Amino acid sequence: VHPAMFTHENPKRVAIIGGGEGATLREALKHKTVEKVVMIEIDEDVVELSREFLKEWSDCSDLVGSTNSCFEDPRAEVRFEDAMPYFISAFPSNKAVNESDKCDVIVMDSLDPNVKISYGVELYTNDKYIESLYNGLTESGILVIQLGESNTEHDPADEVGKFEKRAIFKEKLKEVGFKSMHIYTEEHCEFQWPWTTLVAFKDAKTQQSWHRSVAETDIKIRKRLLATKSGRPALRNYDGATHYKYQIPPKSFEISHCRQEETPAECAMLKNTDTFMGVNEDDSTIVYNPVMERRLNHRVKADK
Repeated sequence: VHPAMFTHENPKRVAIIGGGEGATLREALKHKTVEKVVMIEIDEDVVELSREFLKEWSDCSDLVGSTNSCFEDPRAEVRFEDAMPYFISAFPSNKAVNESDKCDVIVMDSLDPNVKISYGVELYTNDKYIESLYNGLTESGILVIQLGESNTEHDPADEVGKFEKRAIFKEKLKEVGFKSMHIYTEEHCEFQWPWTTLVAFKDAKTQQSWHRSVAETDIKIRKRLLATKSGRPALRNYDGATHYKYQIPPKSFEISHCRQEETPAECAMLKNTDTFMGVNEDDSTIVYNPVMERRLNHRVKADK
């Protein structure tokens, strides 16, 4: 949640797809700028069971100005319905959508693409749905998606391996118009394996905020977060140094990227790092490229 939320300059309206246990909602509500969070969960039983047995996951009692349960926060709108028809109906085309209904950040916290369930597959392959996610974002909007377990250096290219749906999804995001995509992994999720998250930017300029320095992110956190009644920090696992780590894709994703059947040109440059010095990191054709990111990231910071 937070890497995308803090990358956006002023997130006011947030949508959550899934997230029935309430933890994603809890984190979004920690931001002072947020005026509305719409959570679309298909299974009402998940929310009710979480209310009873996972109360700490949706506990907003320590946030100044919030409520005991995050589900009851006046900024939260919890809808029990299928997110796919909801988005397709609400955002059928970019021009037909009322700007005030669009979201600054959309968090897709549902089944990961590796799950072999028809509904889960549709979330990552349905053209109308993926286009509606793009249409539902403001011009500086950010889409963030959990993509399941991370790959390793032993895995083949996503296109031919167990992460095939992930590859299809990235390609479709590019086709509908997202200008920049970045992948990072997180080890604090306690899923016994690092978990993968993808952030997709509707406007290429947003990636400049993604590459903020450690100090800039820490200042943003201090200014943005709601105070807590206890005086304890609102965040446990995220700060400027953590975000800095997310800016560089894991080596395993570079390896998988270079194992495509048609080897990307940049992979052939790996033996000559000087070649990258002539690459324009602002090239609009570079939407997802872990090879370029891993090598250009620190140079971009140095140039600043």
